[in-house]
Amino acid sequence: MFLPLWYIKRDRGWRTFKRPGVDAFLEHMAKFYEIVVYSDELSMYVDPVCDKLDGENHYIRYRLSRGATKYQDGKHYRDLSKLNRDPAKILYVSGRAFESSLQPENCVPIKPYKLETEDTALLDLIPFLEYVARNSPADIRTVLSSYERKDIAKEFLERSKDYQRSGNCGCKNKGSKVASGDGKDRVM
Repeated sequence: MFLPLWYIKRDRGWRTFKRPGVDAFLEHMAKFYEIVVYSDELSMYVDPVCDKLDGENHYIRYRLSRGATKYQDGKHYRDLSKLNRDPAKILYVSGRAFESSLQPENCVPIKPYKLETEDTALLDLIPFLEYVARNSPADIRTVLSSYERKDIAKEFLERSKDYQRSGNCGCKNKGSKVASGDGKDRVM
């Protein structure tokens, strides 16, 4: 899993702000995922932020910075194909997921963080990510494509409610299908 966990404000020098819920998010997700921070910033900026963010917890397994990106058309892109990991198992969580990755099929978009104190995007995503981890779909890209670039946290919540209303709760089927309301069945 690849994450954007901070916000850099440059109007009065370099200031970095933690996204609300990041500590709880990292602690919980580290139980299920190999967490990697993948940034287009230089490592001299990424490393100190990760040190402060993760401290002694070691939730973040790897840090990838600008040197690990692919420079193309004047922009640095995250190239998930270079990670020596099964692409069917990679999730890339970002507020700029589709604009910054060469593999949009692995993207989990979240609302970009703009210093809102009431931001819950990371915490809202936990139920979906935990469900995926516990059910281990053969290819996460199939699950992600069923969300059609929607807000995954909200859509997952709706699908879960639909699933419960249909009386199917308690069933441990992997890749359970849920009616989406538009006549199509979707992977939960």
